[in-house]
Amino acid sequence: MQEKQTNKENSGISPLENKKGLQVIIIGGGAAGYFTAINAKENNPELDITILEKGKDVLQKVKISGGGRCNVTHACFIPKELIEFYPRGKKELLGPFHQFMTGDTFEWFENRGVPLKIEDDNRVFPEANTSQAIIDCFQNAVDKLNIKVLTNCGVNSVYQQENKWIINTKEQNFEADKVVIAAGSSKKVWELCKTLNHSIVEPVPSLFTFNINDKRLVDLLGTSVPNATVTISGTKLEASGPLLITHWGMSGPAVLKLSAFGARILADKNYQYNVEVNWLSRPTDKVLNVLLNLKKKEPRKTAILKSPFTEVSKRLWERFVIAAGIKATQNWADLNNMQLENLANQLTKGVFNANGRTTFKDEFVTAGGIDLKEINFKRFESKKHQNLFFVGEVLNIDAVTGGFNFQNAWTSGFICANALAED
Repeated sequence: MQEKQTNKENSGISPLENKKGLQVIIIGGGAAGYFTAINAKENNPELDITILEKGKDVLQKVKISGGGRCNVTHACFIPKELIEFYPRGKKELLGPFHQFMTGDTFEWFENRGVPLKIEDDNRVFPEANTSQAIIDCFQNAVDKLNIKVLTNCGVNSVYQQENKWIINTKEQNFEADKVVIAAGSSKKVWELCKTLNHSIVEPVPSLFTFNINDKRLVDLLGTSVPNATVTISGTKLEASGPLLITHWGMSGPAVLKLSAFGARILADKNYQYNVEVNWLSRPTDKVLNVLLNLKKKEPRKTAILKSPFTEVSKRLWERFVIAAGIKATQNWADLNNMQLENLANQLTKGVFNANGRTTFKDEFVTAGGIDLKEINFKRFESKKHQNLFFVGEVLNIDAVTGGFNFQNAWTSGFICANALAED
């Protein structure tokens, strides 16, 4: 495997010195950039492709994703269903997903010796169970295809000069016939895109957990319920799914989905809002009926000792019982209607004050980026400049956790690659 070249080592060399084919510069050595480069070169071997990466290492997000296993995609195989996982980009991705979809991702990697597996929660990982399998696949491909990768090569500006693109870096300038911007959620690159007359939707964090300091949750780290319904008071934001209590508050798929779809609303609230939780995802009146029946059937049993709902752990149940104003010594027969109603409300309408957010593990996902109205999604090309393309998270597209953001990278990269190869 050839070693990645650094910009300093090649400061006197421009990709334009090879005149055989069209020169393509890809800005960003991440998932979308690599996928675009590989597919474009395979489709048109005459292309001269160079990837410019500002850091010393490439594919860093691939490396750390999924706890180091790389959550490649999600086992959802119907475009109309898949787009529902994208708070931003839903409408725009429907057409592209008909061209390159989850099944195509499986086939693409398996054809290159990286079989994938579907886990119980429908997340998809390499069978090798390590992100290195994906990294090696990509690096072997760029080596085989003679795609140049220059690290430590941050881009300062991009502009047109006659019919060429000029890409300015600290060490040297590059010329190219086509430019692909695949730099992810980079404020510097978004500022650069503004100089190209592109509009940027102001970025805000997505995929974050709720910071909640509440005595009902103290010391319950790791406690979870399988299907809670979480809403943000005073809004229409609602999400259902597993909920996890952490040392800083609440996390889990339900919370992460809510943070993604509510990214802008919650940012506007400065991450201070009330969270209402239905821990059982059941109507309050039905939960109250269960409690009333317990009072009749097991009057002499102590209420705090056992949860009648298998979804709620013993320790969490104890917290709700105390919060409802029920003493630890009271039997079911001792409880009045007000106490039972309070307990039903704790289980189905519990209100918690959120103050702040915490990044979810190694997920660094941002809502914001290039305004989608300025992109031709049949090619992922700028509507303002011919031969300027955008792929991956540099666009105002993001998804909930579970492999969906990578699927956007694969789909946008594949379609862009076809456009590069055809011209």
